[in-house]
Amino acid sequence: MRVVVVGGGALGTFHAWEAVRRGDDVVQIEREAGPRGATVRNFGLVWVSGRADGAELETAQRARVLWEERSREVAGLDFRAAGSLTVCRTEDELAVAKEAAERDTARAFEVLDAQEARKLNPALKGEMLGALWCPQDGVVEPRQVLKALRRELESSGRYSFLAGREVRDVNDRQVRTDDGEVHVADEVWLCTGAWHGGLIRELTDDLPVRRVRLQMMQTAPLDEQLTTAVADADSFRYYPAYQGPALDTLNQTKQQQVAADNKMQLLMVQRNGGGLTIGDTHEYAEPFTFDVHEDPYDYLKATVERILDRPLPPITRRWAGVYSQATTPGEVVVRRTVADGVHLVTGPGGRGMTMAPAIAEASFQGAGR
Repeated sequence: MRVVVVGGGALGTFHAWEAVRRGDDVVQIEREAGPRGATVRNFGLVWVSGRADGAELETAQRARVLWEERSREVAGLDFRAAGSLTVCRTEDELAVAKEAAERDTARAFEVLDAQEARKLNPALKGEMLGALWCPQDGVVEPRQVLKALRRELESSGRYSFLAGREVRDVNDRQVRTDDGEVHVADEVWLCTGAWHGGLIRELTDDLPVRRVRLQMMQTAPLDEQLTTAVADADSFRYYPAYQGPALDTLNQTKQQQVAADNKMQLLMVQRNGGGLTIGDTHEYAEPFTFDVHEDPYDYLKATVERILDRPLPPITRRWAGVYSQATTPGEVVVRRTVADGVHLVTGPGGRGMTMAPAIAEASFQGAGR
């Protein structure tokens, strides 16, 4: 088949991967000179631990398997089965961890005391009563993933990547770009991320999605290794896996004001080069501000320094990103057939990097392929 994929992020690229794997000829079109959206502006976490039971967790766990498989097949993809530790510094936070581990049957949660947690990750020298360990979580390098995947796809001889071209029209399985080229396809996959306007609005104007903006930062290299991904217990407040009476009690204790105002949690991953990617905030009401605010960064820096019991290296990068999130409860991703042979896939939310391989696989299975 002739397949056109619109969108150069992780979701689009894994749809291209699935098509090539099935023997199709694929053209992937990206409107930027190179991907600049959520795929390259995230932690690179393959985050199984916080997912809701049911379809969301099943998709995350299938994606975790696929990430490991693809890493064996694709040079430079570099999946690392690091696991994660969610650091608990109060009894109420530790109670949430214990409750989650007691009722969990799928994530292999384990509650560790401070000594056990430091044995897994010796860099965690600061404040800690214990931690929730999830061995199923993993890490990839978000600024390397797409390049590695595209190199492998190009080696098939059945794939081409067209950057800096915006799709203006999809009609009768013909995709017209703003440079006047027309690409005839048997099948079109629209994976346009947080781009909900323009062509997408023309094709369907009732998508149950919203956009979410977040702020993150990266440090210079740390002179010791973080052997796991790290979260703080504020993450319990934002992930569905932790809902229950203990979380209700924790939620009665307000976050610090800056954390509450910016709907914050700490997530932290060490990059291959030694730097730490640290975040994040959540902003839901549009129009989004165009500024990045310093208060959240100061709060995150102080939180990390308490957990590591040491000063952070200098901050070398700050950035904001926007992703598309499905708003229908229980819906992992929004899929719509918007015309004959034309499929829209959007709204994975902050799960896009985690779940993209499994979402793409399920898209093709759902299309009878």
